[in-house]
Amino acid sequence: MLRKAKKSISVYVILLMTAAPAWAQEQALKLWYNQPAGAVWEAALPVGNGRLGAMVYGNPAEELIRLNENTVWSGSPNRNENHHALAALPEVRKLIFAGQMKAAAELAAKTMQSEQINGMCYQPVGDLQLHFPGHEQYQGYYRELNLEKAVATTAYTFNGVKYTRRVFASIPDQVMVVRLTAEEPRSITFSAALHSPQQSRVAVNGSNELVLSGVSGNKDGVPGKVKFQSLVKFKVNGGTVSAAGDSIQISRADDVTIYISIATNFVNYADLSADEGKRAAAYLDKVEKKDDEEVLKDHIAAYQHYFNRVQLYLGNSDAERYPTDVRLKNFTAGYDPQLVALYFQFGRYLLIASSQPGGQPANLQGIWNPLMNPPWGSKYTININTEMNYWPAETTNLTEMHEPLVQMVKDLSVTGRETAKVMYGAGGWVTHHNTDLWRITGPVDPIYFGMWPMGGAWLSRHLWEKYMFSGDKQYLQSVYPALKGAAAFYLDFLVEEPTHHWLVVVPSISPENNPKAYPGVSMTAGATMDNQLVFDLLCNTIHAAEVLHTDAALVEKMKAVRKRLPPMQVGQYGQLQEWLQDLDNPEDKHRHVSHLFGLYPANQVSPEGAPALFNAARTSLIQRGDVSTGWSMGWKVNLWARLRDGNHAWKLIKDQLTPAGVRNGGGTYPNLFDAHPPFQIDGNFGCTAGICEMLLQSQDGCVHLLPALPDEWKSGRVAGLRARGGFEIKEMVWEDGKLAKVTILSTLGGNCRLRVPNTLATKGLLQPVTGAQTNPFYQVDAIAAPLVHGKVDTAATAALPATIQYDLMTEAGKTYTFTRP
Repeated sequence: MLRKAKKSISVYVILLMTAAPAWAQEQALKLWYNQPAGAVWEAALPVGNGRLGAMVYGNPAEELIRLNENTVWSGSPNRNENHHALAALPEVRKLIFAGQMKAAAELAAKTMQSEQINGMCYQPVGDLQLHFPGHEQYQGYYRELNLEKAVATTAYTFNGVKYTRRVFASIPDQVMVVRLTAEEPRSITFSAALHSPQQSRVAVNGSNELVLSGVSGNKDGVPGKVKFQSLVKFKVNGGTVSAAGDSIQISRADDVTIYISIATNFVNYADLSADEGKRAAAYLDKVEKKDDEEVLKDHIAAYQHYFNRVQLYLGNSDAERYPTDVRLKNFTAGYDPQLVALYFQFGRYLLIASSQPGGQPANLQGIWNPLMNPPWGSKYTININTEMNYWPAETTNLTEMHEPLVQMVKDLSVTGRETAKVMYGAGGWVTHHNTDLWRITGPVDPIYFGMWPMGGAWLSRHLWEKYMFSGDKQYLQSVYPALKGAAAFYLDFLVEEPTHHWLVVVPSISPENNPKAYPGVSMTAGATMDNQLVFDLLCNTIHAAEVLHTDAALVEKMKAVRKRLPPMQVGQYGQLQEWLQDLDNPEDKHRHVSHLFGLYPANQVSPEGAPALFNAARTSLIQRGDVSTGWSMGWKVNLWARLRDGNHAWKLIKDQLTPAGVRNGGGTYPNLFDAHPPFQIDGNFGCTAGICEMLLQSQDGCVHLLPALPDEWKSGRVAGLRARGGFEIKEMVWEDGKLAKVTILSTLGGNCRLRVPNTLATKGLLQPVTGAQTNPFYQVDAIAAPLVHGKVDTAATAALPATIQYDLMTEAGKTYTFTRP
């Protein structure tokens, strides 16, 4: 039952503001340390421009800068379908429906699993090593990564002279720059060398340029054919520069600028015809025409165009006086709210640095990897990890960073057509749980992990989500064929299960997990996540077609199929079932919580729309537990935020901001990289998205302010977050746990439905203005009591207050400010 609220609101319509709020300057956004990284990669600092990446160690005597370029992958164009799959498909399905899961898995392993190719590896270019004789005896050491300027700086004193190194990766100039200065003239003496684990050679061009040429490695019988070249040019002021074998010697210089240009022969996933040498030289020629300060200025301006859109302030404390690694060690036992804001912004920094328009998407390690055979190949794991990389893209105002993923989905919609046809006899396109630079779409890894034909469904969600934030119909038209193709596959692939006659995905798995009833066997039909994914895809494709006024007959077909999908079910323990049958084990602590996809990132479970399922999802999450790998904890921050339990989400953030190795899994490395362990960047992005989700949600047609505010974030401010429907929070301020002010920009116009917790609204916030074009507030009745192991969780019920909703008719390009009277 809905009832009108009696309070009214103060509303001001003002012009669009572009300047950042004054409070955004109240804290320094820097990772800083009083010791070098030594030999520890997870203590080095990352810089990147989307295409080029480097890890900067900051070692005074033996500086190490490890180099990556985002198209240096093992192998070359290839495909990995198993051509025996289609003939075996009916028998595999028959065995599954008969409950013979082990036999089905064994048959699928022989006929569906890739026979040889399980994805290529993202690989390093090599290392730039700078040797400074005698600098082991340094003093006054300091290094930092400035998130506001995207510059890594190292400073120390040697023999009474202060030395400074500045490293950045320029977006506009597409090179990396190392700037070496000293406070006394003629003080800089060092040698420089390039090394690579690849098949490569190093040469010296003239007296001031190192040239590294190489080719990527072979894997799974696929020859490495990515040719790369790295040019390292030394611009020396004062002193001398000379070649010494395959290294460069600088003596008694005043200052030195090192330009690093890297390029490959990669054109696209099917074309390796570019000239890597000409490309690298072109980047270098362009940047050499500019002076050092202009290069730095252009770099900062291009970076801040993205980064400065969002500010977050949660408070300050004395903890900021300590190095970042010390703050990390002390975090759970102390009060350091600014570290949360720093971690949030570090996630945004990493996305800008690893995913730029026109480039490749961020992979399992972003763009930073020192190993020829990295964990999981550092590829694209698309049963959650790649998608998680992009959860912050729209909400934290980095929509341009989403473009590489969108392009990859378009690529897969082409390569996946053959897989759909050859393996399943279906139209449309399909991909499984992994892909790589070559856009393979067949199963990867053993059948226990690989028999998951749902990658296209989850990835396609990002195509629609990007539209939901922008309302750009031209963009939607450009991605609609991929969205439509993903849906077309399932229209052909779904089959009727014998018990309820629902249409289900079979064969498939609930990612990387298995029910206790079938030890060691993951094969199933109609897993809850599959049903949610297909429902989500059909809904989004239907909406897209209706927006574009196209495919009316297809829309009706999709609606008919959607009605026959299995519903989500509540099991015997009060849980949301993970499988079609009630097979869940309440003691299962598996890192994947795949059946909660409908809660987050999808919007199929909410306290207003489906309270019983909402409560069951909470029960499942409690049963699964908090302790897990880093990316899983990042997912759980978002899930608890969607459950509107800010205190539990905050608990997961504290677990995440624990030094790696302290807990049984998860945690954070000294450079704030997420620990799976080992490093996976998705945990960083997941937690950044989760912090945003605690402050703003918009998945169900409302702009929900402070939906999961924890008790410890009593006061704070945020600016720049985006909501679906074309709304941007230009500024939001809360005091003593209560909303004090919010200014909302409407980019598209139309209705803005605001939602705030009832406890906030009844304190005098949000009251209708006489004459305003608004509809009344509505108060939603108290949410149904959550269940834990079948019993009412009264504490959880108390933590879920009723909400107030308010409809505001807006005009495009105007902002609306609400303040507490």
